[in-house]
Amino acid sequence: MRSDAVTLFCAGIEKRLSCPFFVSAGIAGISVFSLLSAFTAQYAFGLEPCILCLYQRVPFVLTTIFGLAGLVLARKGRVGAVSGMVGLSAAAFAVNAGIAFYHSGVERHWWRSAFEACRIGDFSADDAQGLLDKIMKMPSVPCDSIPWADPVLGLSMANYNAMMCAGLALGCALCAWLIARCASR
Repeated sequence: MRSDAVTLFCAGIEKRLSCPFFVSAGIAGISVFSLLSAFTAQYAFGLEPCILCLYQRVPFVLTTIFGLAGLVLARKGRVGAVSGMVGLSAAAFAVNAGIAFYHSGVERHWWRSAFEACRIGDFSADDAQGLLDKIMKMPSVPCDSIPWADPVLGLSMANYNAMMCAGLALGCALCAWLIARCASR
C-alpha cells in the first residue's frame, strides 16, 4: 500500500516538473523574486552592491526573459521550444552560481578578485594629488567585504545565491529533459 502512495506522489511530482507552463512560470517567478530581493536589500536596507553583486543580477534578468518566453511558447503549444528556454535558464543559473561562488571566495579571502572594479589598489603616491586621484578611483563598495551575513550560519548573500542557483540549474536541467521527453511522446 505504501509503495502505491509513493508511486502516486512521484508521478505527481514528475507531472509538475514536466509541465511547460508550470516550469516557465516558476522560473520567471523565482527570478523576479530574486531581483526584487536584491533591490529591497539595496534600497530599503541600504546594502550597496559591489560589482560582483551587480553581475549576479544579470542572469536573473535573463532567466526572467526565458521564463516569460517559455510561458508564451507554452500557450502556443510549442513544447519543444519551451524545453529550450528551460535549458537556457539552466545554463544562466549555472553561470550565476559560478559568479556567486567566485564572489563567495573573494568575500572569504580565499582568493583575490581578478576584476579591476573590486581591487582597492596601491596607495603609494609621490604627491597628495596622485593619492587623492587613486582614492577617488576606488570602488565604492569593495567585493571582499560582506555587507550582510546570516546571524546563525554566518553565510553571506553570495553564499546563499551560489547554493540556490546551483540547485536551480540542476532543477532546470531536469525539467528541460522531462519536458523534451514528454514532447517527443
